[in-house]
Amino acid sequence: MAVPKQRTSRAKRDQRRAQHDKVVAPNVIPCPNCGDMMLPHRVCGSCGHYKGREILTGPSDQD
Repeated sequence: MAVPKQRTSRAKRDQRRAQHDKVVAPNVIPCPNCGDMMLPHRVCGSCGHYKGREILTGPSDQD
């Protein structure tokens, strides 16, 4: 069974563990159609456009 030759220092151990639970803010860009902030490569939640096309329409009024 493999056994380490040297004990890992507290600094090295903590540096390794510090990278595990990093939280990164999502990358947001302005929508080219309405200017509202949106995630890239996804349909805009405000106007429903993606790549210049209307993908989602507004809520339909069904009675």
